[in-house]
Amino acid sequence: MAQIEVNLSILSQSANKTVLITGAARGIGAATAALFNHHGANVVIADLAQFQETAEHLIVSTFTNPQRAIFVPGNIVDWAQLTSCFKTAIERFGDLDVVVANAGIMESSPVLDMDVDENGDLPENTDAERVIDVNLKGTLNSISGTALRLGLFYMKQPSNVTSTRSKSTVLIGSTSSYFGGTGVAAYVASKHGVLGLLRASQSTARDLGVRVNGIAPFFTPTHITAGFSRRWKDQGLEENTPERVAEAIAFIALDESRQGECVLVAGRYLRELESARMKLLPEWIGEEVAEFMGRAMQFFVSIGGYVLPKKY
Repeated sequence: MAQIEVNLSILSQSANKTVLITGAARGIGAATAALFNHHGANVVIADLAQFQETAEHLIVSTFTNPQRAIFVPGNIVDWAQLTSCFKTAIERFGDLDVVVANAGIMESSPVLDMDVDENGDLPENTDAERVIDVNLKGTLNSISGTALRLGLFYMKQPSNVTSTRSKSTVLIGSTSSYFGGTGVAAYVASKHGVLGLLRASQSTARDLGVRVNGIAPFFTPTHITAGFSRRWKDQGLEENTPERVAEAIAFIALDESRQGECVLVAGRYLRELESARMKLLPEWIGEEVAEFMGRAMQFFVSIGGYVLPKKY
Protein backbone atom coordinates (compact mmCIF):
# COMPACT_ATOMS: atom_id res chain seq x y z
CA MET A 1 0.00 0.00 0.00
CA ALA A 2 1.59 3.26 -1.14
CA GLN A 3 2.46 6.10 1.18
CA ILE A 4 0.46 9.30 0.58
CA GLU A 5 2.67 12.34 0.28
CA VAL A 6 1.01 15.51 1.56
CA ASN A 7 1.97 18.39 -0.72
CA LEU A 8 1.62 21.39 1.56
CA SER A 9 1.70 23.79 -1.39
CA ILE A 10 -1.98 22.92 -1.82
CA LEU A 11 -2.68 24.93 1.32
CA SER A 12 -2.43 28.11 -0.75
CA GLN A 13 -5.88 27.16 -2.05
CA SER A 14 -7.24 27.92 1.43
CA ALA A 15 -7.09 31.64 0.74
CA ASN A 16 -10.53 33.27 1.03
CA LYS A 17 -12.32 29.95 1.55
CA THR A 18 -14.62 29.58 4.54
CA VAL A 19 -14.05 26.56 6.75
CA LEU A 20 -16.37 25.42 9.55
CA ILE A 21 -14.86 23.00 12.06
CA THR A 22 -16.82 21.34 14.85
CA GLY A 23 -15.07 20.64 18.15
CA ALA A 24 -12.33 23.08 17.18
CA ALA A 25 -11.47 24.75 20.48
CA ARG A 26 -8.90 22.09 21.39
CA GLY A 27 -6.73 19.32 20.02
CA ILE A 28 -6.91 18.28 16.37
CA GLY A 29 -9.74 20.71 15.67
CA ALA A 30 -7.78 23.67 17.02
CA ALA A 31 -4.68 22.70 15.02
CA THR A 32 -6.79 22.39 11.87
CA ALA A 33 -8.42 25.77 12.44
CA ALA A 34 -5.03 27.44 12.97
CA LEU A 35 -3.59 25.83 9.83
CA PHE A 36 -6.42 26.90 7.56
CA ASN A 37 -6.40 30.41 9.02
CA HIS A 38 -2.62 30.72 8.58
CA HIS A 39 -3.12 30.16 4.86
CA GLY A 40 -5.82 32.80 4.50
CA ALA A 41 -9.07 30.94 5.16
CA ASN A 42 -12.02 32.29 7.08
CA VAL A 43 -12.46 29.91 10.00
CA VAL A 44 -15.57 29.22 12.07
CA ILE A 45 -14.83 27.41 15.32
CA ALA A 46 -18.01 25.62 16.41
CA ASP A 47 -17.83 24.17 19.90
CA LEU A 48 -19.61 24.04 23.23
CA ALA A 49 -20.28 27.37 24.93
CA GLN A 50 -18.06 26.33 27.85
CA PHE A 51 -15.05 26.48 25.51
CA GLN A 52 -15.67 30.05 24.31
CA GLU A 53 -12.81 31.53 26.34
CA THR A 54 -10.45 28.79 25.16
CA ALA A 55 -11.42 29.34 21.53
CA GLU A 56 -11.17 33.11 21.69
CA HIS A 57 -7.73 32.85 23.31
CA LEU A 58 -6.71 30.49 20.51
CA ILE A 59 -7.81 33.00 17.89
CA VAL A 60 -6.09 35.98 19.50
CA SER A 61 -2.87 34.26 20.54
CA THR A 62 -2.09 31.82 17.73
CA PHE A 63 -4.04 32.69 14.57
CA THR A 64 -2.15 34.49 11.81
CA ASN A 65 -5.32 36.23 10.63
CA PRO A 66 -7.53 36.60 13.72
CA GLN A 67 -9.88 38.95 11.88
CA ARG A 68 -10.78 35.97 9.68
CA ALA A 69 -11.96 33.78 12.55
CA ILE A 70 -14.99 33.58 14.81
CA PHE A 71 -16.19 31.31 17.59
CA VAL A 72 -19.80 30.16 17.42
CA PRO A 73 -21.20 28.25 20.40
CA GLY A 74 -23.15 25.15 19.55
CA ASN A 75 -23.80 21.60 20.66
CA ILE A 76 -23.61 19.35 17.60
CA VAL A 77 -26.29 17.00 18.93
CA ASP A 78 -28.74 19.93 19.04
CA TRP A 79 -30.14 20.49 15.55
CA ALA A 80 -31.17 24.10 16.15
CA GLN A 81 -27.81 25.04 17.64
CA LEU A 82 -25.80 23.44 14.86
CA THR A 83 -28.05 24.98 12.20
CA SER A 84 -27.35 28.34 13.81
CA CYS A 85 -23.61 27.69 13.52
CA PHE A 86 -23.92 27.12 9.78
CA LYS A 87 -26.15 30.15 9.27
CA THR A 88 -23.77 32.34 11.27
CA ALA A 89 -20.83 31.19 9.16
CA ILE A 90 -22.59 32.17 5.94
CA GLU A 91 -23.92 35.46 7.34
CA ARG A 92 -20.42 36.45 8.44
CA PHE A 93 -18.36 35.24 5.49
CA GLY A 94 -20.88 34.88 2.66
CA ASP A 95 -20.21 31.28 1.68
CA LEU A 96 -19.12 27.90 3.02
CA ASP A 97 -16.47 25.81 1.29
CA VAL A 98 -15.21 23.21 3.76
CA VAL A 99 -16.80 21.46 6.73
CA VAL A 100 -14.65 19.41 9.08
CA ALA A 101 -16.82 17.19 11.28
CA ASN A 102 -14.28 16.82 14.04
CA ALA A 103 -16.18 16.92 17.34
CA GLY A 104 -15.87 13.68 19.25
CA ILE A 105 -15.77 12.23 22.75
CA MET A 106 -15.11 8.91 24.46
CA GLU A 107 -16.91 7.20 27.30
CA SER A 108 -15.56 7.77 30.81
CA SER A 109 -16.60 4.38 32.17
CA PRO A 110 -16.70 0.89 30.61
CA VAL A 111 -19.86 0.51 28.53
CA LEU A 112 -20.03 -3.26 28.93
CA ASP A 113 -19.43 -3.40 32.68
CA MET A 114 -21.64 -5.71 34.72
CA ASP A 115 -22.11 -3.51 37.81
CA VAL A 116 -25.67 -3.58 39.13
CA ASP A 117 -27.75 -1.00 40.95
CA GLU A 118 -29.20 -1.24 44.46
CA ASN A 119 -31.97 -3.50 43.14
CA GLY A 120 -29.54 -5.91 41.54
CA ASP A 121 -30.50 -4.77 38.05
CA LEU A 122 -28.14 -3.80 35.27
CA PRO A 123 -28.57 -0.02 34.77
CA GLU A 124 -28.71 1.74 31.43
CA ASN A 125 -25.36 3.20 30.38
CA THR A 126 -26.11 6.84 29.55
CA ASP A 127 -22.42 7.54 28.95
CA ALA A 128 -22.58 5.27 25.91
CA GLU A 129 -25.62 7.14 24.58
CA ARG A 130 -23.73 10.42 24.91
CA VAL A 131 -20.78 9.08 22.90
CA ILE A 132 -23.05 7.76 20.13
CA ASP A 133 -24.97 11.06 20.05
CA VAL A 134 -21.86 13.24 19.73
CA ASN A 135 -19.66 11.06 17.54
CA LEU A 136 -22.27 9.61 15.20
CA LYS A 137 -25.47 11.67 15.36
CA GLY A 138 -23.46 14.89 15.57
CA THR A 139 -21.36 13.86 12.59
CA LEU A 140 -24.47 13.02 10.63
CA ASN A 141 -25.83 16.46 11.37
CA SER A 142 -22.71 18.17 10.01
CA ILE A 143 -22.69 15.97 6.93
CA SER A 144 -21.08 14.15 9.25
CA GLY A 145 -24.64 13.29 10.25
CA THR A 146 -25.88 16.55 11.50
CA ALA A 147 -22.68 18.10 10.44
CA LEU A 148 -22.72 15.97 7.31
CA ARG A 149 -26.32 16.72 6.45
CA LEU A 150 -26.13 20.44 7.17
CA GLY A 151 -22.82 20.64 5.36
CA LEU A 152 -24.32 19.08 2.25
CA PHE A 153 -27.32 21.40 2.47
CA TYR A 154 -25.34 24.62 2.82
CA MET A 155 -22.63 23.67 0.32
CA LYS A 156 -24.74 22.02 -2.38
CA GLN A 157 -24.07 23.29 -5.88
CA PRO A 158 -27.09 24.32 -7.99
CA SER A 159 -27.46 21.86 -10.87
CA ASN A 160 -27.83 24.70 -13.38
CA VAL A 161 -24.73 26.59 -12.25
CA THR A 162 -21.15 25.72 -13.12
CA SER A 163 -19.17 26.60 -9.99
CA THR A 164 -15.41 26.93 -9.82
CA ARG A 165 -15.43 26.60 -6.03
CA SER A 166 -14.79 23.10 -4.78
CA LYS A 167 -16.96 22.13 -1.81
CA SER A 168 -15.68 19.56 0.63
CA THR A 169 -16.51 17.78 3.87
CA VAL A 170 -14.04 15.82 5.95
CA LEU A 171 -15.33 13.33 8.51
CA ILE A 172 -12.94 12.61 11.36
CA GLY A 173 -13.06 8.93 12.14
CA SER A 174 -10.33 6.94 13.83
CA THR A 175 -8.36 3.76 13.51
CA SER A 176 -11.30 2.58 15.62
CA SER A 177 -13.40 3.05 12.47
CA TYR A 178 -11.63 -0.06 11.14
CA PHE A 179 -10.40 -1.90 14.24
CA GLY A 180 -12.04 -2.65 17.58
CA GLY A 181 -9.35 -4.28 19.66
CA THR A 182 -9.25 -1.59 22.34
CA GLY A 183 -12.65 -2.72 23.63
CA VAL A 184 -13.85 0.88 24.07
CA ALA A 185 -17.30 -0.16 22.92
CA ALA A 186 -19.26 3.07 22.44
CA TYR A 187 -16.34 4.92 20.88
CA VAL A 188 -15.50 2.06 18.51
CA ALA A 189 -19.16 1.63 17.53
CA SER A 190 -19.57 5.36 16.89
CA LYS A 191 -16.41 5.58 14.78
CA HIS A 192 -17.48 2.52 12.77
CA GLY A 193 -20.68 4.49 12.19
CA VAL A 194 -18.74 7.50 10.91
CA LEU A 195 -17.09 5.22 8.35
CA GLY A 196 -20.55 3.99 7.36
CA LEU A 197 -21.66 7.59 6.84
CA LEU A 198 -18.62 8.23 4.66
CA ARG A 199 -19.51 5.30 2.41
CA ALA A 200 -23.27 5.85 2.39
CA SER A 201 -23.06 9.58 1.61
CA GLN A 202 -21.10 9.29 -1.64
CA SER A 203 -23.98 9.10 -4.11
CA THR A 204 -25.87 12.04 -2.60
CA ALA A 205 -22.70 14.07 -2.17
CA ARG A 206 -21.73 13.64 -5.81
CA ASP A 207 -25.20 14.71 -6.92
CA LEU A 208 -24.85 17.85 -4.79
CA GLY A 209 -21.34 18.66 -6.00
CA VAL A 210 -19.69 18.10 -2.63
CA ARG A 211 -16.68 15.87 -2.00
CA VAL A 212 -16.83 13.80 1.20
CA ASN A 213 -13.68 12.17 2.55
CA GLY A 214 -12.47 10.89 5.89
CA ILE A 215 -9.43 10.88 8.13
CA ALA A 216 -8.62 8.02 10.51
CA PRO A 217 -6.03 9.21 13.03
CA PHE A 218 -4.13 6.70 15.16
CA PHE A 219 -2.80 7.68 18.59
CA THR A 220 -2.74 11.47 18.92
CA PRO A 221 -1.98 13.22 22.24
CA THR A 222 -5.29 14.89 23.15
CA HIS A 223 -7.60 14.87 26.17
CA ILE A 224 -9.01 11.52 24.97
CA THR A 225 -5.62 9.81 25.26
CA ALA A 226 -4.40 11.62 28.39
CA GLY A 227 -4.83 8.52 30.56
CA PHE A 228 -2.00 6.62 28.86
CA SER A 229 -0.02 9.14 26.79
CA ARG A 230 3.09 8.98 28.97
CA ARG A 231 3.21 5.19 28.96
CA TRP A 232 2.75 5.17 25.17
CA LYS A 233 5.74 7.47 24.74
CA ASP A 234 7.81 5.47 27.22
CA GLN A 235 7.33 2.42 24.98
CA GLY A 236 8.74 4.36 22.04
CA LEU A 237 5.56 3.91 19.99
CA GLU A 238 4.88 6.06 16.93
CA GLU A 239 2.50 8.94 17.59
CA ASN A 240 0.78 11.72 15.73
CA THR A 241 0.74 15.38 16.57
CA PRO A 242 -2.47 17.41 16.18
CA GLU A 243 -0.59 19.48 13.60
CA ARG A 244 0.31 16.40 11.55
CA VAL A 245 -3.32 15.28 11.49
CA ALA A 246 -4.40 18.83 10.62
CA GLU A 247 -2.14 18.77 7.55
CA ALA A 248 -3.78 15.55 6.37
CA ILE A 249 -7.25 17.03 6.93
CA ALA A 250 -6.45 20.18 4.98
CA PHE A 251 -4.82 18.17 2.19
CA ILE A 252 -7.78 15.87 1.62
CA ALA A 253 -10.22 18.79 1.96
CA LEU A 254 -8.47 20.79 -0.76
CA ASP A 255 -7.32 18.09 -3.20
CA GLU A 256 -10.14 18.02 -5.75
CA SER A 257 -9.11 14.59 -7.03
CA ARG A 258 -10.11 12.94 -3.76
CA GLN A 259 -13.64 11.64 -3.23
CA GLY A 260 -14.80 8.88 -0.90
CA GLU A 261 -11.34 8.29 0.51
CA CYS A 262 -10.24 7.76 4.09
CA VAL A 263 -6.63 8.41 5.06
CA LEU A 264 -5.02 6.62 7.99
CA VAL A 265 -2.64 8.94 9.85
CA ALA A 266 -0.21 6.99 12.02
CA GLY A 267 2.81 9.11 12.79
CA ARG A 268 5.00 9.19 9.70
CA TYR A 269 2.64 6.81 7.89
CA LEU A 270 -0.26 8.01 5.72
CA ARG A 271 -2.27 5.35 3.91
CA GLU A 272 -5.51 5.58 1.91
CA LEU A 273 -7.75 2.76 3.11
CA GLU A 274 -10.98 2.78 1.11
CA SER A 275 -9.58 2.21 -2.38
CA ALA A 276 -7.19 -0.39 -0.94
CA ARG A 277 -10.16 -2.16 0.66
CA MET A 278 -12.01 -2.34 -2.65
CA LYS A 279 -8.96 -3.69 -4.47
CA LEU A 280 -8.61 -6.44 -1.87
CA LEU A 281 -12.32 -7.34 -1.88
CA PRO A 282 -11.92 -10.48 -4.06
CA GLU A 283 -9.21 -11.78 -1.73
CA TRP A 284 -11.24 -10.91 1.35
CA ILE A 285 -14.60 -12.44 0.47
CA GLY A 286 -13.65 -14.47 -2.61
CA GLU A 287 -13.92 -13.61 -6.29
CA GLU A 288 -17.34 -15.22 -6.78
CA VAL A 289 -18.91 -13.36 -3.86
CA ALA A 290 -17.25 -10.10 -4.91
CA GLU A 291 -18.65 -10.52 -8.41
CA PHE A 292 -22.12 -11.27 -7.04
CA MET A 293 -21.99 -8.24 -4.72
CA GLY A 294 -20.95 -6.10 -7.67
CA ARG A 295 -23.97 -7.23 -9.69
CA ALA A 296 -26.20 -6.59 -6.68
CA MET A 297 -24.96 -3.01 -6.42
CA GLN A 298 -25.64 -2.50 -10.12
CA PHE A 299 -29.19 -3.69 -9.48
CA PHE A 300 -29.72 -0.98 -6.87
CA VAL A 301 -28.30 1.61 -9.26
CA SER A 302 -30.68 0.44 -12.00
CA ILE A 303 -33.76 0.91 -9.80
CA GLY A 304 -32.67 4.32 -8.58
CA GLY A 305 -31.36 3.25 -5.19
CA TYR A 306 -32.58 1.28 -2.21
CA VAL A 307 -36.38 1.40 -1.94
CA LEU A 308 -37.09 2.41 1.63
CA PRO A 309 -39.77 0.57 3.62
CA LYS A 310 -42.91 2.30 4.84
CA LYS A 311 -42.79 3.74 8.34
CA TYR A 312 -44.66 1.74 10.97
